[in-house]
Amino acid sequence: MFKINRKILAYFDYTLPLLIAPIILLSWFLINENNEFLGSKVLVYVGVGLLIFVVVFLIPMRRIPWFIVGFYCVNVAFLVLVEFFGDTRLGAQRWLEIPFIHFTFQPSETMKPALILMIAYYVDKKPPPKNGYKLLDFLKLSFLILLPFLLVLKQPDLGTALVLLLMSFGALFLIGVNYKIWLTLAIGVLFLSPILYANLHDYQKKRIVDFISKEPDYQVKQAMIAVGSGGIYGKEKEEATQALYRFLPIATSDFIFPYFVERFGFVGAIGLFILYASLIFHIFSMSYENEKDYFLKVISYCIGLLIFIYSGVNIAMTIGLAPVVGIPLPLFSYGGSSFITFMILFAVLENLLAFRYKFVYNHTSFSKRALSSAG
Repeated sequence: MFKINRKILAYFDYTLPLLIAPIILLSWFLINENNEFLGSKVLVYVGVGLLIFVVVFLIPMRRIPWFIVGFYCVNVAFLVLVEFFGDTRLGAQRWLEIPFIHFTFQPSETMKPALILMIAYYVDKKPPPKNGYKLLDFLKLSFLILLPFLLVLKQPDLGTALVLLLMSFGALFLIGVNYKIWLTLAIGVLFLSPILYANLHDYQKKRIVDFISKEPDYQVKQAMIAVGSGGIYGKEKEEATQALYRFLPIATSDFIFPYFVERFGFVGAIGLFILYASLIFHIFSMSYENEKDYFLKVISYCIGLLIFIYSGVNIAMTIGLAPVVGIPLPLFSYGGSSFITFMILFAVLENLLAFRYKFVYNHTSFSKRALSSAG
C-alpha cells in the first residue's frame, strides 16, 4: 500500500503558494472585471491546475527515471506529429487534436516541463566537474535542447522556441560549463547572425525591422497610452477607457499588463514587480537547499529563468522596448495551457523539496527506523 510519511509537511515550501496566490487573484480580478465569461473560465483553470498540482506532486520523480525519459520522448514525438497532423490557426501549425473528444492542446507547452526534467535527470546522473562540463557533455545536453527548439521553431513559434533555448542554456550556465565553450559559442553566434536572420519568416523579419526603424504599431501605442494614463494610483473601472472601450487589444491576455497599470497605476506596477521579483528570487534560493542535489538545482534554475524571461519580455513588448511576440505574463495573462504548465512545474519543485529523503515513499516512519537501529 502506498503511504506518505507525514514529515513531508515539514519539508513542503509554504512560501511558494503564498507568493503565487496574490498574482493569480489579481489576474482573476482583472479578467473577470473585463469579461465575466473569461473570469469564470479562469476559476475552472485554477481548479484543474490545483488538481494537476496534487497529482504531479505525488509522483516520485527521483525514483522513476524511465518516466522522465519517456515524457521527453513522447513530447518530441508530439512535436513531430504537429508537422504532419497539427491544426493551423493564424498561419501557425501548433496544435494537436485528441481524437473523439475534439480537444486540442499545444505540445510546445508540455515540452517545457519535459525538457526541464530531462536536463535535470542528465545533470543529476553526471554532475559537472570542477571547471564545468567539457565539450562532449555540452554537446549531449545541447542535442536534448536543440531538438525541441528546432521543432517548435518550425511551427513557427519563435517566441516559445527562444524561451526554451534561453531557459535551458541559462540553466547550464548557472550549473557550470567550461568558459571556453561559451566564448566559442558567442563568437559563432556573432558571425552566424546574418544567416540566422535570413532564415527567419517574413513576418518575423517585419517585426524586427518595424521595432528598430518605425514607430510602435497600433496595439503597442494603445498599450503605452494605457500605461501612461494610469498615473500614480490608477483609475476606477469606469474611467479606464483604454480597456473599457476596447482601444487596448487583447487586454486579458498578452496585453494585460497595460490594463493592470491603467487600473492600479505606478504604485500597482511596482507592487507587481515586487511580487514577481520575490517569486523568482525565492525559487532561485531553493537551489541552495543542498549543494549536491543537482536535480533540484536544475529545476529551480529553469523555473526561475522561465518566469524571469516570460515576465521580462512580456512587459518590455507592451511598453515598446521589445518586438511583439506571443509570450504571456506568467500566471497573470488569460490562458489555460500556460497556467497548467506552471502548476506542473511548481508541483515538481515542491515534490523535490518535500520528498527529498527516501523514507517518505513507502517506508516506515523515520523515527521508528531510528529507534530500531538504536536498539
